[in-house]
Amino acid sequence: MSDLSQYRPNVGVVLFHADGRVWFGRRANTPEPFNWQFPQGGVDDGEDLEPAARRELAEETGAMSVSLLARTTDWVLYDYPAEVLAAKRGRGFAGQKQVWFAFRFLGQEAEFNLTAHDEIEFDTWRWGYLSEAPNLVVPFKRAAYESVVQAFAGLAATKRATP
Repeated sequence: MSDLSQYRPNVGVVLFHADGRVWFGRRANTPEPFNWQFPQGGVDDGEDLEPAARRELAEETGAMSVSLLARTTDWVLYDYPAEVLAAKRGRGFAGQKQVWFAFRFLGQEAEFNLTAHDEIEFDTWRWGYLSEAPNLVVPFKRAAYESVVQAFAGLAATKRATP
């Protein structure tokens, strides 16, 4: 068992369209090919996890018209790679511990505003399939995303094979 105190508290959000597809954001200023991910962010001291997830979702996407579908019960961990630790982006942590939330998007797509917050996380977005997520994200987050896919698979649309 990992020492959880070595991991930065974080929340992640999988935003589901009514048809079961999910929202992916392309990380701003991040080279291809592994530059798509779900909204996520740190939990402020004393902040409850669900409000933190809603805040991060609103800051990074502009989306506020959502309803809670599910959440992971345990922390999902990932370690920072050496280059993140060396760049001091790790801020003394070995990685992140995340609780993931699944929300259903209830609004109109015009609600998405990627520039609403001072720190722009994403430069574009798209709907896709939950099963795609582990292959789109940076490799050091892949195992965490595989856990999220497994946790929320029952909520997701499946990609149809093309004839």
